[in-house]
Amino acid sequence: MQDKEEERSLINVEKKLSSDGYTQDFQVRGGRLCTIGSDSNKTYGPEDVTIVDFYRFEGESDPDDMSILYALETNDGVRGTISSAYGTYGDSDSLDFLKQVEDLGKNLHKHHK
Repeated sequence: MQDKEEERSLINVEKKLSSDGYTQDFQVRGGRLCTIGSDSNKTYGPEDVTIVDFYRFEGESDPDDMSILYALETNDGVRGTISSAYGTYGDSDSLDFLKQVEDLGKNLHKHHK
């Protein structure tokens, strides 16, 4: 879970993760994790993915404006992020996929920091 050491903006966290090698953008399609804008057609199931860390963000003016950013690593070493709204506007496909990853116990301790 994210540290409470300081308030973090989504952009600052994305920059930090990118500098740590989490450069791929992911999305979930058809129950599989896919890379965005990549030439690779490879997809990943929940058993192929580890959640390295996650960060929650709330909108300053609207508590319904909430999102979560996950740092992920695949079994073949691809590292990247996926973000999703949660609460009322949550992306159920992404959240369901990430819940399956969590249920498999595929969470790491924050080794990327």
